[in-house]
Amino acid sequence: MVATTIHLLRHGEVHNPEGVLYGRLPGYHVSERGMAMAEMVAAHLAGDGPVPRYDITAVIASPLQRAQETAAPIAARFGLPIGTDANLIEADNKFQGLTFGVGDGSLRHMRHWPLLVNPFRPSWGEPYREQADRVLAAVDAAREVARGHEALLVSHQLPIWVTRLAAEKRHLWHDPRRRQCSLASITSLHFDDDTLVGLGYIEPAAVLLDGAATVAGA
Repeated sequence: MVATTIHLLRHGEVHNPEGVLYGRLPGYHVSERGMAMAEMVAAHLAGDGPVPRYDITAVIASPLQRAQETAAPIAARFGLPIGTDANLIEADNKFQGLTFGVGDGSLRHMRHWPLLVNPFRPSWGEPYREQADRVLAAVDAAREVARGHEALLVSHQLPIWVTRLAAEKRHLWHDPRRRQCSLASITSLHFDDDTLVGLGYIEPAAVLLDGAATVAGA
């Protein structure tokens, strides 16, 4: 059997002082803290600490700026180009560009309430199943490129989380507050040939998470 590992990395903190749900909007880049997170992940993967160097042979990112920027120091450490796969993009969301919440957020406006009728699909955006299927397609493509080695795919919280749920054969609807997918975290899928045999999760930039800005679905 040939062992291959695909790592799904969530991007680092984004500069978003307005606190909007930026979704697929262009121009949202990582903050200084977000870039520090990416550098910390790169150091971890390159084996600067007690963990041996990972066998990364491909770095592939969502086309969105924050994912590309997070991928950059990792690709540089391994001397690799950054590939781009649109299947890794953020989930489509009808609240994109709005603040999301109660009080002065978009949920106080009745015109938005019909978007919330079905949290199981969900009704406000791209179906969970479609997200998981496209990320799994990206995983399959990366597995062919990096067969016998490891690949790093940079994506976004929700697509990574529903992909993990699908891999674990759990239902895809969930409480967003309970996602185990922090900024700059790595969810790893371990394969023997084409069979998933294990799943791991680590937070190489955990020391930078306290006080970091997050937006649901980011």
